[in-house]
Amino acid sequence: MDNANPTVHSTTANVGLKAAEFLDKDPLWTFDDSDASTDELEEPIDADEIFDLLRSITDPEHPLTLEQLAVVSSSQITVTHGARPHVLVEFTPTIPHCSMATLIGLTLRVRLLRALPERFKVDIRVRKGSHQSENAVNKQLNDKERVAAALENQHLLGVVHQCLATADRRGAPIDR
Repeated sequence: MDNANPTVHSTTANVGLKAAEFLDKDPLWTFDDSDASTDELEEPIDADEIFDLLRSITDPEHPLTLEQLAVVSSSQITVTHGARPHVLVEFTPTIPHCSMATLIGLTLRVRLLRALPERFKVDIRVRKGSHQSENAVNKQLNDKERVAAALENQHLLGVVHQCLATADRRGAPIDR
């Protein structure tokens, strides 16, 4: 365990479930927009809604959420709209030498790829200056071939699913 005694931050009130009206009902599976109306497809998603999708993901080392550990926050998310909508999530590992940074980033990517319509481009990055290997981690997290290879590893995929098991809580307390 890299950080045996992490700082636990208070969580914010639930941002809202507006995204739930737009996004897949089962957050662990892929969004199917084949029968969605044009109005629903054009409804913009904002940083708070993206944060709401990510906030309850469990840390791989601790029974705490990424929100409680201040790994993700709404202010670290940028959403741009246009011909190709884009979501950029910058996350902050709890310590500069966190060995779980790549796994956390992979979990964030999987959550968003499963919850957002395919039209969204998703970039996941370690926040600048927050990790000693940020360039290497960022390169891994945004290389499609490396991500695909990582997700073929059944053990790694099992850990990702374990972290995502609480993702649908969307800010509600996690019972452990």
